[in-house]
Amino acid sequence: MSLPTVNLLTIRDLNVRFATERGELHALRDVGLDIGKERIVGIVGESGCGKSTLINAILGLLANNGRIDGGRILFNGRDLTRLDPKSMQALRGIEIATVFQDPMGALNPVISVGRQMRNIQYRSSLRNKEKDARSVAMLQRVRIPDAKQALHRFPHEFSGGMKQRIAIAMALMMEPALLIADEPTTALDATLEVATIDLLKDLQAGIGCSVLFISHHLGVIAELCDEVVVMYAGEVVERGSTSQVFNHPNHPYTARLLECDPARQAKRTRLLPTIPGEIPDLRHRPPGCIFASRCADHRSACQAPPPEIEVDNGHFARCIHARHHDENSRSRRP
Repeated sequence: MSLPTVNLLTIRDLNVRFATERGELHALRDVGLDIGKERIVGIVGESGCGKSTLINAILGLLANNGRIDGGRILFNGRDLTRLDPKSMQALRGIEIATVFQDPMGALNPVISVGRQMRNIQYRSSLRNKEKDARSVAMLQRVRIPDAKQALHRFPHEFSGGMKQRIAIAMALMMEPALLIADEPTTALDATLEVATIDLLKDLQAGIGCSVLFISHHLGVIAELCDEVVVMYAGEVVERGSTSQVFNHPNHPYTARLLECDPARQAKRTRLLPTIPGEIPDLRHRPPGCIFASRCADHRSACQAPPPEIEVDNGHFARCIHARHHDENSRSRRP
């Protein structure tokens, strides 16, 4: 039975574990986030923070040794954790689509672009001629020149930026409600990155879909996303509007992550700042704050699981030091 919801996607208390030869790995712990309808939400964090695991859990594509060990993933009111594989397959590509980091991972090198775009529409009752016309229209929307002729070309005949645009066109072919973009600009140079961000903005507004955008690039998140979720070692440590989180970081990890952004360095330097220490072993999670071993402000109280504190309307941080924005402002006054 579907539940009424104001959000397109709501995740609550999601836990994911993987069985390994060296013990069970607790990859995601009590993850929670919301994606409103027609909103763009970004996820940031170091490699290994759980971004890809979260995507695969949403899509029902966890590896054979992985399992969801509690929590809910509500998509338009339906709990995806309770759907059978056939029902999940029916959602993928139609209601939930994905753009990956490497477009060649999504494009078959020995099949023409037109054939691949036609194949995506296999659930449609349209004739092939009509499917091709829709493909041309979508390629034009992603600004592929001579879109009609492009249908007869193969992926290797396009540049990296063009291949990524084609992959975006394929993902949006059926006008899904949710687009998951997994670091789609990482392999592009700076100029193409900016163009791709502008393109995603235009397409999202035109189609009216929501976007879950994964990236290491804080500048891209700031430019594109309405809201941001900060993950560390499989946990959500801070979430809120992009302006709230970037201008008033309330978790020590978020603050250190922002300090490490090369774009924020005021002076030329040969050594970029880093966060000391290492991500904890997720087979033996610490009972308290997951960031405590790397945090300069840790206290004995950090040995207990920290609560998620609402520091402003819609802005949450999982830290005992989290404070309301007004308190942060007062603490910075001389």
